[in-house]
Amino acid sequence: MKKRRKLKHFTWGDYVVYFIITCICLLFVAPFVYVVSISLTDPEVYVPFKLYLFPEKLSLDTYRYILSNSAFVTALKNTVFITMAGTVLDLGVTYTFAYVLTKKRMPFHKLFMGMVVFTLMFNAGIIPNFMMVKSLNLINSRWALILPVLTNAWSLIVAKSFIESIPGEIEESARIDGCNDIQIFLKMIIPLSKASIATLTLFFAVSHWNTYFNALIYLTDSKKRTLQVYVKSLLIDASTTGVGVDVMNMPSETVRMATVILAMLPILIVYPFLQKYFVKGAMIGAVKG
Repeated sequence: MKKRRKLKHFTWGDYVVYFIITCICLLFVAPFVYVVSISLTDPEVYVPFKLYLFPEKLSLDTYRYILSNSAFVTALKNTVFITMAGTVLDLGVTYTFAYVLTKKRMPFHKLFMGMVVFTLMFNAGIIPNFMMVKSLNLINSRWALILPVLTNAWSLIVAKSFIESIPGEIEESARIDGCNDIQIFLKMIIPLSKASIATLTLFFAVSHWNTYFNALIYLTDSKKRTLQVYVKSLLIDASTTGVGVDVMNMPSETVRMATVILAMLPILIVYPFLQKYFVKGAMIGAVKG
């Protein structure tokens, strides 16, 4: 017979710890619940400066209004383009460079590796970056948010570490079958690096989706602004909401909260699909066979 598992005996200290953890969790969850509640509240029954934990009258009118607004849709399209194009190019550059860095026989290998590590500690700064973007004629172009940040040292090191964890015998067997470096990279290394690719995809996508400061500096045309810049103008510029709220008799607070939710929603939807790879990719090098 199987022995019954003994239940853990909780002490008063355990109850205090769990109580503190619960309170901390509520502090983080409460603002999110408040934002969702206001965004789902019917504009006709909304009362300013009132605490809403649950909508008094459920309505999606605010979301319909925002999604029908041309300014929001334009900002959303710009952000989607920057996120998709930037993420794909980031992954391509990162894994191509990382695969090259794993080849110690490559000429000037130590020099390139030293340049990567150097950027971990030192950054050029805002002014040199702006001068570089200007010299490339990328001012007021969405590519200014993509090309200068195609990769970074941390992502390169993570990708390099994962590729190095792949057994070398796999690459040797592929060479015996007649594969060159490009075929090995595309047919062997990339399929075996799904966990790290999923992890870096999430990091790159979130970074591009949340692009704000660079968009504020490099984009001067309002039609090219990103979603985060649009949300900023909506939340901070109280006198000018930018969406014609006064004309539609729509409470500005419900519009702002609904816009915040829509700005977060795509990343919240994507994360569960990448979570199983995310844990494995984040534990690179923790366990060796």
